[in-house]
Amino acid sequence: MVTNNHSRSTTFVLLFLLIGVAFISMRYGAVNISLDEIFSSFRKYFTNSDSMSLNERIFMEIRFPRALLCIIVGACLAVGGTLMQALFRNPIVEPGLVGTSSGAAFGAALYFVLGASFKFNAGVWTLPLAACFGAILSTSLVFVLAVSKESGRSSIVKLLLTGIAINAFFMSGVGFLSYIARDPQARSITFWGMGTLSGANWHAVIIVGLINIVCILLALVYSKQLNTLLLGEEEASYIGIDVKQLKLIILSINVVMISSATAFVGIISFVGLIVPHLLRMLHGSDNRILIKHSVLLGAIILSLADTTARLLLSPAELPIGIVTSLIGVPVFISLLRSKNYYF
Repeated sequence: MVTNNHSRSTTFVLLFLLIGVAFISMRYGAVNISLDEIFSSFRKYFTNSDSMSLNERIFMEIRFPRALLCIIVGACLAVGGTLMQALFRNPIVEPGLVGTSSGAAFGAALYFVLGASFKFNAGVWTLPLAACFGAILSTSLVFVLAVSKESGRSSIVKLLLTGIAINAFFMSGVGFLSYIARDPQARSITFWGMGTLSGANWHAVIIVGLINIVCILLALVYSKQLNTLLLGEEEASYIGIDVKQLKLIILSINVVMISSATAFVGIISFVGLIVPHLLRMLHGSDNRILIKHSVLLGAIILSLADTTARLLLSPAELPIGIVTSLIGVPVFISLLRSKNYYF
């Protein structure tokens, strides 16, 4: 049983680490920003923005929104992983398993290859809208196909298997579009599919931030019911939980979170997979605690990955998905070897 003191101590440590990692992420990159420039950029931004130096503008218009978007996306990926693992009662489930990420990738690839032919142009929002459309389409297909004709209900296992099939279907679509694409288009598909925060701006921070604050608060509201679901679907029904409604709500929260984040930064893997594992080692399976701490640990891990991606080959930049995979694979394998999970 996790004590409140233990939980508060962990929260304090994670918050302290997040502040430190975010500060490093904002200060260092292809251009290093001094402390004086950071403080003066805040002062000038609200008083006399015309007098801002180049480094101050880089901080306020590029580095700061990128760090904030990184924190938000890391939090939503981690919370999405926690929700999906709790819902499916399976520690190898990740947020995009119900088709969300592959659908977003298909929507983005469709835009890169056929966007000019469709004459669909919404400015800077064209790519995010295309990715969101693909994510919603793929996840809706999973919901529809997983419903049993006899009972009109969908089991957890059927949702999981249907999600795997739909993922494969949409990724084959991405492969086909990459095959017929010209070199610049194929390169765009490849880089977007590996994840990038290079397009971060204040509009993305506001939209993704507002969406995910609402979703995380909703996830906390249903965390107690998710704890009950750990007993099993039948047992939860006996206690009075509407399992069908709970599944729909949690899956909807996950879809909104992941599609909004993926639409702006591309596909980033392993954050939603390893964060719940690491936290369960500290606090067990109480989702009320896991969701809160997932926000902080997910933000820390993605901020570290983004800083590494920017500094490793500076001034060039690695796709962040490569870094999260390089970090996530050995961590996940070591967790599997140290913990006796039976699938």
